[in-house]
Amino acid sequence: MKRAWKGILGIAILMGVLLLAACGSENDEGEEGAADGEPIEVVTTIAQIGEPISEIGGDLVNVESLMGPSVDPHLYDPTESDISKLQGADVVLYSGLNLEANMVEPLESIGQEKPVLAIADTLPEDELLTDEEGATDPHVWFDYELWQQALDAGVEELKEYAPEYADQLEENKQAYFEKLEALGEETEKLQDIPEDQRYLVTAHDAFSYFGRMNDIEVVGLQGISTESEAGVSDVNDTIATIVEHHVPAIFLESSVNQDTINAVIEGAANQGVDVEIGGELYSDAMGEEGKAEGTYIGMYEHNINTIYDALSGGDE
Repeated sequence: MKRAWKGILGIAILMGVLLLAACGSENDEGEEGAADGEPIEVVTTIAQIGEPISEIGGDLVNVESLMGPSVDPHLYDPTESDISKLQGADVVLYSGLNLEANMVEPLESIGQEKPVLAIADTLPEDELLTDEEGATDPHVWFDYELWQQALDAGVEELKEYAPEYADQLEENKQAYFEKLEALGEETEKLQDIPEDQRYLVTAHDAFSYFGRMNDIEVVGLQGISTESEAGVSDVNDTIATIVEHHVPAIFLESSVNQDTINAVIEGAANQGVDVEIGGELYSDAMGEEGKAEGTYIGMYEHNINTIYDALSGGDE
């Protein structure tokens, strides 16, 4: 019954998209471009796109992200309000790689009438990770160098829409990318984590790009999507890894239920191994707006420091 209701809701939303699209999305002159020097209205799905684009765009853009703190994009269903916001945008940017699985149809429909770009879909295929079943891992923002390339594609979309802003957008982009490069210095401390403790155990497999960058083994209870549920074998395999390697801490995620993590801690304790919760990481969602963790760079730095402190004891 629940699946049927979601299907009906999806059809209704899609019909609404097509009806709104018929009204057109061009400016009064029938052409793309910011009208009379007005800012570009940008709607993004996740804040990992929205916040950097807002900083890069400055006064040249108005950016709204549909998914806020603690929201799981794998499971997110668009509302009628979301569709209205998307339709009212000049440019829509989303991650892609099936991260926003329940939004693909409306996004593709809106894309027939206005610029809509899946920024992670622009990345070289040979730099993307896949799971055991061949599905592409969408959590690209945890490789900040890859995410820089994806954001660059988003900025190019804005420059194409409003070429009169191109020079300023390019200048702002370069200034922001210099800040991203500084994250490399911050991540260097992770190399001090002892080799036998370089295991990052989390609720779902969101940190493989991060692990690849920093030579850390990542163990996710669930797969790359939270649509799949962790089973008993997943919990037991994780416990076995913790016991074998004496992993000192495992991590919660701000957008994922912690029940399976608690089951791992209890199971390890039953085998005589005490494992602590090392803290909460931001995975599919960033922190609250107005806080450091509500920015892409601040979220990334929070995760670096939380992982370092828990797995190394925080000794500088």
